[in-house]
Amino acid sequence: MKIKNVTNAIKELRFKNNDMSQQLLADLVGCSRQTIHVLEKNKYSPSFVLVKKISKVFGVAVDEVIQVELE
Repeated sequence: MKIKNVTNAIKELRFKNNDMSQQLLADLVGCSRQTIHVLEKNKYSPSFVLVKKISKVFGVAVDEVIQVELE
């Protein structure tokens, strides 16, 4: 199986959580604000560890943070 597309819901999750800033999320998960920015633009696929940290911050399952479409 090949990966066809990878998307995420990070921006939506931030807005659902009191319009959390990119900087606050970055601080909470231990990365830079720029990393959050490029993730939200789907220009970078995050590591599993980062996705797990983001899911923990928002209290959601990993598959609610990132979606992987297979061929």
